[in-house]
Amino acid sequence: MIRTAFLLVFTLIIVPVIIYYSGIHLSSLQLVVMARLLRVYLVIAGICFVVGEITRNYSQVDKLWSLMPIVYAWLATSWSGWADRMVLISVLITLWGIRLTYNFFRRGGYTWPLWQGEEDYRWAVIRAKPVFQKPLVWTLFNLFFICYYQMGLILLFTLPVVAAIPSDHQPLAISDLILSLMFIAFLFVETLADQQQWNFQQTKKHTPITGKGFLDTGLWRIVRHPNYAAEQAIWILIYGFSITAGNPWINWSVAGCLLLLLLFKGSSDFSEAISVSKYPGYATYIRNTGRFLPRISFTKRAIPENS
Repeated sequence: MIRTAFLLVFTLIIVPVIIYYSGIHLSSLQLVVMARLLRVYLVIAGICFVVGEITRNYSQVDKLWSLMPIVYAWLATSWSGWADRMVLISVLITLWGIRLTYNFFRRGGYTWPLWQGEEDYRWAVIRAKPVFQKPLVWTLFNLFFICYYQMGLILLFTLPVVAAIPSDHQPLAISDLILSLMFIAFLFVETLADQQQWNFQQTKKHTPITGKGFLDTGLWRIVRHPNYAAEQAIWILIYGFSITAGNPWINWSVAGCLLLLLLFKGSSDFSEAISVSKYPGYATYIRNTGRFLPRISFTKRAIPENS
């Protein structure tokens, strides 16, 4: 926990400071767009906090997780003059958002009224911890982490679209095509992984549990979180567009991408701790299967004596 907190602080504060003093600065147009997006972020995060406190459903940010990147991307694109690369990035982010929104919808995330719906099961687990039994502590957690940190993270990992604002005419290149094709490939992987999980959960819901209780076939046999792996790859590719736009390999928009990787590490740690407590075979699954990347075994096969 301490190590994760340190990495978050390092990424959120130290990395941008190092990049800033290395001589990489935003253009005047980028600063204007950033200021406008920041105002949108502050208002939306505040609304999420108020609605969550009133309804006691603390998944208000979850309802917007797949929608706000689309909003940020198209706002930045329109405010900066509809550059070709920014339009391309916005289209790709829109495809990502449509898929994720549909997946969230079919799980019961959206209902009427809109502030109700499924709450992330992890918030109930966290609320049950002794430290959060005091209402003020939970309210502060909701304000700073659930609402302002998570909503801020959404803005941060979308910022490569702002980094792609051209200082002069920069036509699309073959590198943009390669990134786009890779994006579509990982979007397909994520869609397939979520569909496999959906099919498993529906079967599990309507029939008695006779197996392990968790999915370990299909893409889930290769890695424990194929959907998370593809999601991280998608946003690394979005960051890649900031590089094809002419920025250095490490530029000011990298912080959101790094924070997202840390979020998936922490989120998978938390969910796996719950799974280990529920399913006896899950610990073995962890030992035998990689988290985000396939686990390569270097064990040599036995050679028959008569060969």
